[in-house]
Amino acid sequence: MKRLGQHFLINKEKIKKIIQSLELKNGETIIEIGPGHGELTRELLAISFKLLEEDGRGMKIIAIEKDKALTERLNKTFADHKNVETVLGDALKVIPEIIKNYKLQAKSYKLVGNIPYYITGYLLRIISELARKPKLCVFTVQKEVAERICAQPPKMNLLAASVQFWAKPEIIDFISKKYFKPAPKVDSAIIKLTIHPKPYTPNQEHYYKLIKILFKQPRKTLINNLSGGYRQMSKEKLIELIKKTGLEPNLRPQNLNLEKILGISKFLT
Repeated sequence: MKRLGQHFLINKEKIKKIIQSLELKNGETIIEIGPGHGELTRELLAISFKLLEEDGRGMKIIAIEKDKALTERLNKTFADHKNVETVLGDALKVIPEIIKNYKLQAKSYKLVGNIPYYITGYLLRIISELARKPKLCVFTVQKEVAERICAQPPKMNLLAASVQFWAKPEIIDFISKKYFKPAPKVDSAIIKLTIHPKPYTPNQEHYYKLIKILFKQPRKTLINNLSGGYRQMSKEKLIELIKKTGLEPNLRPQNLNLEKILGISKFLT
């Protein structure tokens, strides 16, 4: 059964890897995106029982499901478990509300889920804009997207520069499309995002403006892209600023790492 673009992960070993990557602890709140039939939710609940036996707290599990029929099914499945709460709604809209209403702090909650391919970019943007970000996220996403997020020079790109600004990404494992039901057309990857405790720069708005300019035309050089985006500055002035960062004006943006991009941001603020 396929609903709203969902492909349900059915391989237990891969589900266990997701669980292990979450580094679950007592007293945490786990927000699960798109629980589907509850395969991952059951494993989270099992860990919660173990933690409950240790010190009496366990975990709070909030499962956000957009499909009404699946939500009703989940409600029945976990009806006897008070620490599992199912929320019907769009995760992109619900997550900020849950964090605000539950007064969740970064150290106390984590995000997990098998993310429909078409909302991955939107979800990452929502997380980047949260005033109180989670401690970490573990997502199953399209393999190509995971590789783009984790990219380093000479394959740096706009998505990588955007995500690496607020989190350290790591590919935990790859998942063949055969381990989903129904099977998608492409393979997936488990990606772990460990949130940076503090922003690299107070002027985040400027940073995001800069990377959009830098990667607008990746095949062009730094000076050509910056000249097009900062028309108020002369080309000579921009060349001078680029050289102050220790970079060559003719370098291409895909050869920049996060540190070098932040260096440019500092001089162009």
